[in-house]
Amino acid sequence: MEESSALPRISAVDLFCGAGGLTHGLVRSGITVRAGIDVDPACRYPYEANNSAEFIEKDVNELSAADLRPHFPDGDISLLAGCAPCQPFSTYSRAGRSKKRGLDWQLVNSFGGLIRDLQPTLVTMENVPQLADHPVFQEFLSTLAGYAVTWSIVECSKLGIPQTRRRLVLLASKLGHEGLAMPEALGSRRTVRQTIAKLPPLEAGQQYAADPLHIASSLSETNLRRIRASKPGGTWRDWDPELLAECHRKATGTTYPSVYGRMEWDAPAPTMTTQCFGYGNGRFGHPEQDRAISLREAAMIQTFPRRYKFVKNGDPVRFNTLGRLIGNAVPVRLGEVIGKTLIAHVSASRGATGAGSGNAQNTLF
Repeated sequence: MEESSALPRISAVDLFCGAGGLTHGLVRSGITVRAGIDVDPACRYPYEANNSAEFIEKDVNELSAADLRPHFPDGDISLLAGCAPCQPFSTYSRAGRSKKRGLDWQLVNSFGGLIRDLQPTLVTMENVPQLADHPVFQEFLSTLAGYAVTWSIVECSKLGIPQTRRRLVLLASKLGHEGLAMPEALGSRRTVRQTIAKLPPLEAGQQYAADPLHIASSLSETNLRRIRASKPGGTWRDWDPELLAECHRKATGTTYPSVYGRMEWDAPAPTMTTQCFGYGNGRFGHPEQDRAISLREAAMIQTFPRRYKFVKNGDPVRFNTLGRLIGNAVPVRLGEVIGKTLIAHVSASRGATGAGSGNAQNTLF
């Protein structure tokens, strides 16, 4: 009998899993995700409803390597993945995800401690670019002794993600350096039009009956006048003076040109944040309709599939909660690129021609 060329299965645990963006992307690439861990109970439904993985509600600071080992079957290649929230670098509060976590940097250190004690074959971390300039990142790197390590600042719009989102992506492996590098670009950039143009139109405050997540926040009469005066890609400087807010009249207000702005159809969207459903919180106005983007549109810009479930049927749609889950998510497409990169690395390191777990849903390279 000929020896099989298929790769061993890659089994992963996703720390700080949120609503499942990274998990969903890894699964689409062909990696088996066994569990996702997060302190936020609001993550449970979207995580488990869309992914064949267990959700564990627990503070990563309280995890041990012994807690994780049962999720890595013998014979599989182990992958520990995650995005430790770094609140000091965030423009918007991560309220709800940080209540039990103590010092923000302790999350990165706890991630490093689990790597040191567990010694998985593969590691990936996604985070804000500013982390690279902080001493905690050097401390994290020191926990990766014995690993081949590469990291880079990735511009997500070059990887088929329809937003100008920059992220630090780290890959580490005990299998060597061969193929261990994120691609700089993949195909043409996706635009707002390509991503959300086919969704049914909405008015401000309206919800689409067939998809509760396709809901737009209400606008005051003043903000309706403002958005009608806004041009795609423009700023509040395009408005008549009587529409200016008090903050715009101050000298400091001139440093925030992107608030109260519309997106452009034929360009990537701005970075999705936890407040991306609010017209006054950034350039989150719909390119054409007089409203802010809906939660579904924000999720699709984060490359969640259109049918990704975030709330149970009949449950209320809460903008702040779902905005937090969507804005904090790792874009699904980025998780998919990371997964494909790791599968290609394992293949290159073993001289194999297989494709991971054999359940990849599409091909990136």
